[in-house]
Amino acid sequence: MTANGTPYLDFARDEWASLRAATPMTLTAEDVDRIKGINVELSVPEVEAIYLPLSRLLNLYVRASQQLFTVTDTFLGKPSERVPYVIGIAGSVAVGKSTIARILQELLKTWPDHPRVDLVTTDGFLYPNALLEARGIMDRKGFPESFDRRSLLRFVESLKSGASPLEAPIYSHQAYDVVPDRRREIDQPDIVILEGLNVLQGGGPGSFVSDYFDFSIYVDADPADIETWYIDRFLTLRDTAFRQPDAYFHRYSDLSDADATAEAHRIWKEINEVNLYENILHTRDRATLILEKGSDHGVERVRLRRR
Repeated sequence: MTANGTPYLDFARDEWASLRAATPMTLTAEDVDRIKGINVELSVPEVEAIYLPLSRLLNLYVRASQQLFTVTDTFLGKPSERVPYVIGIAGSVAVGKSTIARILQELLKTWPDHPRVDLVTTDGFLYPNALLEARGIMDRKGFPESFDRRSLLRFVESLKSGASPLEAPIYSHQAYDVVPDRRREIDQPDIVILEGLNVLQGGGPGSFVSDYFDFSIYVDADPADIETWYIDRFLTLRDTAFRQPDAYFHRYSDLSDADATAEAHRIWKEINEVNLYENILHTRDRATLILEKGSDHGVERVRLRRR
């Protein structure tokens, strides 16, 4: 572990893995295969080395937060309203943050102090495609202006006010659009994981979603590696989900390998890479913890902000 004169403690992979201590592995190989995303390499040893220590750390933070509520109860002389512990996970398209969010959800809910763990993705807070097209910003989907940031902020504010139940909008990756008139209920969770591209944005006047996070994670990798992962995922989707007649990207299903690779490269360069450099990457140092991935999706270093 090193400090390097930064606000972060820097752990090599083996150093971080040793902090698992006696935390038991609660997921099977079948669980890990079920949870991992398309073209994301994830193994039981990776979960044991990286995500078990992280679940242990988060459990300690959540327990400390719960104890603080007890202190508040004593001061007030009456029970205060418990509010969920909110964890934000940010990073580029195709970096694997959704898989990490699902892994942490599964691991955290096995701890006895907080069995109710909900996962919410910010995709549901995107404006509908019809509105994006009307505004002429369909090619900037995923950029900050394509999200209903007021609704997302109200949702997180309500979470941290103790309001329950709440409803979160649902997004369909098959339709590539928000599902109209459908919501999922979030009812008295102990922990909420909020995963999305831009959740760590801050600065400037007014409130930001990140202001309400108790803990935040940035998933980092070399942009060249992320581009490779994006193209590999695109090719896999071409052969699977895109083949469904109702898929938004069905038009890509008959592309040759060369044409599909060229199209994925174009989308990455014109949209996703631009969003990464303009809006996402500069939020990295706002995170409580940074996971630095190598080219094989394995986490090579962990940086933990000093509290």
